[in-house]
Amino acid sequence: QVQLVESGGGLVQPGGSLRLSCAASGSIFSIYAMGWYRQAPGKQRELVAAITSGGSTNYADSVKGRFTISRDNAKNTVYLQMNSLKPEDTAVYYCNALDDEYDYWGQGTQVTVSS
Repeated sequence: QVQLVESGGGLVQPGGSLRLSCAASGSIFSIYAMGWYRQAPGKQRELVAAITSGGSTNYADSVKGRFTISRDNAKNTVYLQMNSLKPEDTAVYYCNALDDEYDYWGQGTQVTVSS
């Protein structure tokens, strides 16, 4: 069992930056990938960025060059650094973790990009 808690969302102007954090607890040693998804009202949940236990990363085309996913193993935490934010980035962002049996989801954190 894994529990995920996201933080760091908020209101930011276009062109601004935010850093989201996802702290994992529980049976964390079995996790082999973590990522960030987002969901805007009326839209499907989509993958934003992911990182594996081996350090491989991948990003949605819409965020490449602007967002960076990273991890701090000592804190069992994954981050999403979001730069050059656009209104289209507005969504609820969810942390995801995957082990060999289940996938886990955080509660979500709201990111709003607006003037």
